[in-house]
Amino acid sequence: MGENKAHKAVVHRIIHQYGGKCDPEKGADVKIPFIGTVEAETDKIVSVALTQLRGYRGPVYVAGTNAVEKTFEVKTGTTIGVTDNKGNIIKSSTRKRRCP
Repeated sequence: MGENKAHKAVVHRIIHQYGGKCDPEKGADVKIPFIGTVEAETDKIVSVALTQLRGYRGPVYVAGTNAVEKTFEVKTGTTIGVTDNKGNIIKSSTRKRRCP
């Protein structure tokens, strides 16, 4: 997915707050060891995250760049968690953390 300013800002904010690795070319936007995998999406294409996070094990989250309400609506009934644009968890992922 092409990045816009809001997307980039959210990814950098989450990395600054929690650390982790960012490599959107090779998969999800941010991987944080003690939280899980985070995919940032704009409110217009937030449903794309369902497909992007499908293959990941362990907790996964979508960070809505603008409208958390829209993000939360799309994720209702799934194992995917929701964060705000600062990485604060709004709804926890129900996927189990993998053992090392």
